[in-house]
Amino acid sequence: MHIMSKHIEIDDDVYRALKREKGDRSFSDVIRDRLDDDGKLADVTGASVLDPETQEAVKDDIGQLSREG
Repeated sequence: MHIMSKHIEIDDDVYRALKREKGDRSFSDVIRDRLDDDGKLADVTGASVLDPETQEAVKDDIGQLSREG
């Protein structure tokens, strides 16, 4: 798997929620698992936390990774 580093900004409360859920996994794994369970990006980012452009870029990246996997 090709790993790209991306910088996204999230609110502190969203970061804390992701950090609690991640345990020894990566943030990417937490987000991927939630999306694999038919979740939506908003389920792990919070409503309107990411600006629309960043949210779209993240969705595109996740879609690409899903197709490559």
